Amino acid sequence: MRVLFFVLISIAILSCEGNKEMEVGNKTSMEVDNPVFDAGEVLKGEMITAKFKITNTGDFPLYIAQINASCSCTVADKPEEPISPGDSEEIIAHVNTDKTGTGILNKSLRITANTSPSLTQVRIIGNVLQK
Repeated sequence: MRVLFFVLISIAILSCEGNKEMEVGNKTSMEVDNPVFDAGEVLKGEMITAKFKITNTGDFPLYIAQINASCSCTVADKPEEPISPGDSEEIIAHVNTDKTGTGILNKSLRITANTSPSLTQVRIIGNVLQK
């Protein structure tokens, strides 16, 4: 009797975990309102803060797995919770111009999510002027 009880409990637990995995495995779609953030002219040493509004345009929760920057001068914060269909969130990126050269700035962020294709790229552009 105990063995049957443990087998039934194990099946119930595994089936719940499987549903979670299937939800994450479902592909959805994402739209970025403005995939290019233009910082304009900034003085070397200033911090650029770029905001990208992303909307889940699909039928399943949107999971942002990671965001990779094109260089160490750029860091980004990602939403930790899944984004429900129809909802929007912001990705906020910071560029430390102390770590860049002067002149034309062109930094990219690669967003990995449960979308098809799985990579979406956004850019931060501007012109870094000498102090």
